[in-house]
Amino acid sequence: MGRASPPAPGLALGVLVLLAALPSPAAGVNVTAVLVAFPNFSDFTRLLASSPVAAELAGRSSLTLLAVPNANLPRSPSAFAAASGADLADVLRYHVLLEYLSPSDLARLPASGKLVTTLFQTTGRAPSDFGAVNLTAVAAAGSNSTTVVVRSPSPSPGPSNATVLGAVTSEPYNISVLAVGGLIVPSGLDIAASGSETRPSPAVNITRVLFDARGFNVAASMLEASGVADDLEADERGAGVTVFVPTDDAFADLPATDRLQSLPADRKAVVLRFHVLHSYYPLGSLQSIVNPVQPTLATESAEAGRFTLNITRFNGSVAIDTGVVQATITRTVFDQNPVAVFAVSKVLLPKEMFGRPTTDTAAGAAAAPPATKAPDVSGGVGTRPAKLFSPPALHGGTDIKPSSASARASANWRCIGLLYLSLLLLPLV
Repeated sequence: MGRASPPAPGLALGVLVLLAALPSPAAGVNVTAVLVAFPNFSDFTRLLASSPVAAELAGRSSLTLLAVPNANLPRSPSAFAAASGADLADVLRYHVLLEYLSPSDLARLPASGKLVTTLFQTTGRAPSDFGAVNLTAVAAAGSNSTTVVVRSPSPSPGPSNATVLGAVTSEPYNISVLAVGGLIVPSGLDIAASGSETRPSPAVNITRVLFDARGFNVAASMLEASGVADDLEADERGAGVTVFVPTDDAFADLPATDRLQSLPADRKAVVLRFHVLHSYYPLGSLQSIVNPVQPTLATESAEAGRFTLNITRFNGSVAIDTGVVQATITRTVFDQNPVAVFAVSKVLLPKEMFGRPTTDTAAGAAAAPPATKAPDVSGGVGTRPAKLFSPPALHGGTDIKPSSASARASANWRCIGLLYLSLLLLPLV
């Protein structure tokens, strides 16, 4: 009887390497477990644990926590909590940034600062974009060093600012803990209005969110005028929505040849729906997404596999490839289940409408062929017919020969195949 061959060790090793390379789902944050190793933050940890905030963070990832050391908190945290009432929970939410920021990210802050959405913005109780914080690098007097100051984006933020003292700990792309010099209170906080933690949240008006966030006026106006905003509000009641919103600068940077604004209303609505996933994905889920090819709302009105986005993690952020445009998520605008809204660096143009074979996705002429028409390769004006090579036996001779480069490539592949086969058979010898 023939002896069964053992499984090739190389094959098993390859499977293990493949499994290890697959991204794992982002875990929620247990903030008290993260901080328990740092006794100088014990009072701040108790404040979090005694509020609803710790439980809210259990379902989130890709966060930055601004933690206040014991020495920088008010003398009696319990008295501070009693005096603040339910407002304390919103103050603590204001210390949770919905974006992972490492010390190297802080070192690269632009001169104008960086606006980052906090957990407080998701409550709907923050006026305008006052649920965000502005991180600004400030030059230290008499030295070349800089410090990072956290303040409200309000034109009159008041004295409630804090300086970043340094990094405490981190779990890369899941949570970063930074020490700050004091509690930060959001501007315009209405304690009377925020007193009820059990009040149901109203439906999210995404266009209002965009107008309040500043810098998204073009996208907000297009969503409102096209009626797509109403579709999004209806979809919130299902699996939720994730919206990628180009900034006003992204629209201004569009080449004139793309002619997005001159499209008919129905085609323009397709482009807008192309910016929406029909599921709620917080930033951490996008960074660890298993299937990078995601259908959009535009896919639902087309054939399967069309109008899809390729979403991958890139340098700690999220890259989005349409086949024509490559963009990145620049910040979280809003994130509260079932709605996530992210700013993106470019307008996402679907290849089905703007397809063009160029390496620079921000340049080139836009073509808008009918969505269902296949490319014409019949050799019309300006088009060279493709030359297909097949084995000589199919032609009864050697009238068509592959190039020497193709022959060398074929020989190389045969050598690689023989080498791999010998490695597989080695354990049987």
